[in-house]
Amino acid sequence: MTESKRNAGSGGGGIRMLNILDRPLATKGRGVGGSEVSLSAFSFLFSEMVQYYQNRVLSIADLERKLEEAGYGVGHRVLELLAFREKQYRREIKLIGVLQFVSSTVWKALFNKVADSLERSTENEDEYMIHEREPITNVFVSAPADISQLNCAAYIAGIISGVLNGASYPAGVTAHHVAIGDGQREKTVFLIKFRQDVLRREAALSG
Repeated sequence: MTESKRNAGSGGGGIRMLNILDRPLATKGRGVGGSEVSLSAFSFLFSEMVQYYQNRVLSIADLERKLEEAGYGVGHRVLELLAFREKQYRREIKLIGVLQFVSSTVWKALFNKVADSLERSTENEDEYMIHEREPITNVFVSAPADISQLNCAAYIAGIISGVLNGASYPAGVTAHHVAIGDGQREKTVFLIKFRQDVLRREAALSG
């Protein structure tokens, strides 16, 4: 699917074809909150997906796993799309480079902002954390009391895992609620745990 766009730099006479893959995932001035897709439409569809899985699982852990699996395929496709768009794109060969790619480039493409922060665990060398104060998946979610511990950002955790695995940095990613300040508010921390072969490869590159 393509659309024609007049090239102003050629005196108005040139026309180039824009592929739909050239369009940004999130652009200012379109849709609700300046995103390409209406936030209300996304919230409705995402809610329907959560309810669909909720009726087919027996526990919160199973529901979060289903959301992660749904996000995983999205992550693979987002990586392919961003690699296609970036004309100067180079495959990241360093661990910190691919994490910065996820927390900045991927986050901007999906959410029109960078992640709030990226940190390395002080206890485990194979663990990193991406902090997000208000994930879009949690903005309009009101979980019933019996599943109040559900974190719908598991869907985003799946996206992160899909991007990392697609980039040859296999890792398990989980989403966790973390209290902020007085404990009345919460943010989400995405815990990324890389496989040991990733760390061995990183050590070999650094050596």
